[in-house]
Amino acid sequence: MTTAIPVLRPASTGQRIGELLTRGRDWLDRRGRPAWIVATVLAFIAAWPVGLALLGYMIWSKRMFGTAKRTIAPLYSAPSTGNSAFDAYRAETLKRLEDEHRDFVEFLARLREAKDKAEFDQFMEKRDAKTDA
Repeated sequence: MTTAIPVLRPASTGQRIGELLTRGRDWLDRRGRPAWIVATVLAFIAAWPVGLALLGYMIWSKRMFGTAKRTIAPLYSAPSTGNSAFDAYRAETLKRLEDEHRDFVEFLARLREAKDKAEFDQFMEKRDAKTDA
């Protein structure tokens, strides 16, 4: 009776490069947008095609400009002052300001939608008037 001995094949060069790029991407993501910018500048200095490719990747993956809504914790959280009453007041005020900012951004979005709808309705009325005439 023979037992099969598993053969461990080394990862291909493409797989190793892919893993290296993934680890590098994750490392830069943990350090944020400034790390991506520094990496891009260094890549342009080392070899401009690599820098151009990195810049294209940053724009395509939205790492350059980010998104309008944050799904993670804020980038800055103030350290404790030691005064619990002030820290609570500051946290409450910051939360209120964040809520007001979110409400204002939503208001602006609704305002843009209403303006766009009004402009579209006006366009349709003009178009219908030309068609009827």
